[in-house]
Amino acid sequence: MAIAPPSPGSEAALPPLSGGPHRARLGLISIVACFGGLLFGYDTGVINGALQPMSAELGLEALTEGIVTSSLVFAAAFGALLGGRISDGIGRRSMLIALAVLFLVGTLVVALAPGFAAVVVGRVLLGLAVGGASTVVPVYLAELAPFEIRGSISGRNEVAIVSGQLAAFIVNAVLGSTLGHLDGVWRIMFAICALPAIALFVGMLRMPESPRWLAERGRREEALAVLRSVRADERAEAELAHIEARLDAAAVAPRGRARLRALLADRWLRRVLLVGVGVGVAQQLTGINAIMYYGTSVLEESGFDRSAALIANIAPGIIAVVGGLVALRLMDRVDRRTTLLIGFSLTTLCHALIGIASVALEPGDPIRPFVLLALVVAFVGAMQTFLNVATWVYLSEIFPLRVRGLGIGIAVFAHWLANGALALAFPSLLEAVGITGAFFLFAAVGALALWFIARHVFETRGRSLESLEADIASGELFARR
Repeated sequence: MAIAPPSPGSEAALPPLSGGPHRARLGLISIVACFGGLLFGYDTGVINGALQPMSAELGLEALTEGIVTSSLVFAAAFGALLGGRISDGIGRRSMLIALAVLFLVGTLVVALAPGFAAVVVGRVLLGLAVGGASTVVPVYLAELAPFEIRGSISGRNEVAIVSGQLAAFIVNAVLGSTLGHLDGVWRIMFAICALPAIALFVGMLRMPESPRWLAERGRREEALAVLRSVRADERAEAELAHIEARLDAAAVAPRGRARLRALLADRWLRRVLLVGVGVGVAQQLTGINAIMYYGTSVLEESGFDRSAALIANIAPGIIAVVGGLVALRLMDRVDRRTTLLIGFSLTTLCHALIGIASVALEPGDPIRPFVLLALVVAFVGAMQTFLNVATWVYLSEIFPLRVRGLGIGIAVFAHWLANGALALAFPSLLEAVGITGAFFLFAAVGALALWFIARHVFETRGRSLESLEADIASGELFARR
């Protein structure tokens, strides 16, 4: 059978990538944008060590501790939804600049808060910024990156997130050990976050807009100029033609509420949305953020004293960064679907082993805390190597350009709602059923997630965003899976 020549919208029609200053420029852009991920990580991780001294100073109890922790997370759900929609209107770059300001304001409100209510207000502002960054940064990177290395470029944001969480854990341990006797030590823990917020604001002022967003708005020359800054000239021109061919095929992009109607009215777009929501929620229900938010409490429950738990809590943060770096190497080598299946298999196994170990080793056994710490570290390592980076990269790839901000916003909204429910409920869950019941429950959810991934997730690696969009529009992508 004769093979048809590649169409203008296919990956084969694009000249190969080449080296040069444009590759360094793309690297710089990804570093600056990833300050948004760093802020995301620090703001979600700092509560891990700041909560106890904050509670002591402000007189918080179990419920109000849960509210302080989860207020950021629930606000992040709405930040993700709004951030995606607003970025469709004003651009990815402009949205990131606005989010940098919001990060700074939220940080100052928390650090200077006179009481519980003001802390919650500050955490809500930070949550809106975190949610917006969780939506906009992956999309911005995916729309700038060439398809051959899109996984490793987009995945840098998740490495920045866990690096921010590790930085928060280290800051918590250092300040808790040296200044723990001061009433306001938790304020210093939060105030440090102002530095990356300023760096994001200043850096994004010098970064370009997404070329795909510019092309969708008919700003061809600006889009070409951006592409030429991060590609060789021949590749830039061919890639713009590739983007424009897909835009012509998709006709005029809808605006405002019409985007939502277009997303819900189309059979295949609804299915993509289901996959995006399912992957995001499944990733959260592994319980990873129970460790990132309440890791110190889990380690104290396992048998460590408070000081040792603060220090031991750094270990999951370190393995998260190491796993993220390994994941970047895998993203452009291993299929996304395969990566997700391996990840859920390993995390579910770790959950079961944690539950078994907590039953087999009774409280007071001297090896119990160290065995549970090792298993928690293994869980975080598996999670970070196979699930976290892959999830965020996958969500940034699957939605067509005309509804990309809205689509990923809805998926990440559901992701953050699951995150918030877990953040609010986990202290009570831990108190009610202990480590054993909590992690056996996570194992059961992991088994359901494996079924969902195997049945519904389609592959995206090695495909341009435009060719994926064409196959979604025709339904061919689902038939191929």
